[in-house]
Amino acid sequence: MVDQPAEPAPARGDMVARALHLLVLLGDEPRGATLSDLARRAGYPVSTTHRLLNSLAREQFAVLDEQRRWGLGLRLFELGQRVLHARGFTEVVTPVLEAVSKRTGEPTLMSVLDGHDQLYVHYVEGVQQVQITGEPGRRGPLHCTSMGKCLVAFAPEQQREQLLAELELPACGPKTITDRAQFRAEIAQVRERGHALADEEHEPGILAVGVPVLNPGGTAVAALSSAAPSFRSSLDELRHCLPALHRAATELAVGLPRR
Repeated sequence: MVDQPAEPAPARGDMVARALHLLVLLGDEPRGATLSDLARRAGYPVSTTHRLLNSLAREQFAVLDEQRRWGLGLRLFELGQRVLHARGFTEVVTPVLEAVSKRTGEPTLMSVLDGHDQLYVHYVEGVQQVQITGEPGRRGPLHCTSMGKCLVAFAPEQQREQLLAELELPACGPKTITDRAQFRAEIAQVRERGHALADEEHEPGILAVGVPVLNPGGTAVAALSSAAPSFRSSLDELRHCLPALHRAATELAVGLPRR
């Protein structure tokens, strides 16, 4: 094994940033990751990675299992639940989204804008055997999803223009909009009609319709969507979910705590 070059001693702030980066990497590994894998992905020496992980483990932010694989600790789950409780997602959102899924039969998802991504914050299953999921805590693209388009379209004007100018537009599905002028026109249509569609833009065979949750100033604080596989549904059929989604968005606009 070739020794890794010595790393300059980082400032304390750098060590905090590195520890947080390891937590982000662990979040992408639901089955855990080995020390060497984490060191390679992070670009840190194994010794530095080991020291940081042990520090995180002492505070229960990380845990080492019997197979010597590192994973996220329950302390992060605890803090996440506190955030959900403080922001009203658990008590307010769950019954509202459950009512939508009961009416539509399809799963109902909720996300918020976070930088150049959307962050999935809630998900309620439908009644169908095949389900489209949006795991809370995961990030997703803005340009090719119905919720993402709503979050861009109803962002504050300055932020919206920045996203329209800076968002990367990679082809994620067979019908992804990758042309910037076309994407700008799509966002203008979303603002005009008050909802967004995604026709196999994020993944092949996945359809979705989304609506914004607007504050009194008309800015999106979140977005909701119903999604279904194309073999079972069509965009026209998914449009039938819009009344339930709009009612839910109106209810959440009143019930959610201010962010």
